Amino acid sequence: MTRRTERINEQLRAEIARVLREEVTDPRIGLVVVTRVDVSPDLRNARVLWSCLDAAPLPEGDGAPDVDPAMQTGLDSAAGFVKRRLAKVLPLKRVPEIHFQYDPSIAIGSRTLARIQEISDGS
Repeated sequence: MTRRTERINEQLRAEIARVLREEVTDPRIGLVVVTRVDVSPDLRNARVLWSCLDAAPLPEGDGAPDVDPAMQTGLDSAAGFVKRRLAKVLPLKRVPEIHFQYDPSIAIGSRTLARIQEISDGS
């Protein structure tokens, strides 16, 4: 990944998080944290990894966390709006297409910390 791509990833992450927090009014979108943005080498597509703070904890297995599918639908429907807002504020010739994808890392981290706490309380 080039330095330019890394810079664009970070600019997109910060601006997408701001737009979702301040401008998107879709009630399906709750507390969303944009964890990472990966833009393609040709800058035509951007994969936005998101997590939510109010997701149910992960089950004991490797299953997916209990995230409301309406939130993903809301984010998908807001992608065009987010892209238009990005075009107004970012100095890019072409703003990439936005694709939202759930990232379970916060839920996994929360489960790991809970397990560590259980172990330390048991000792």
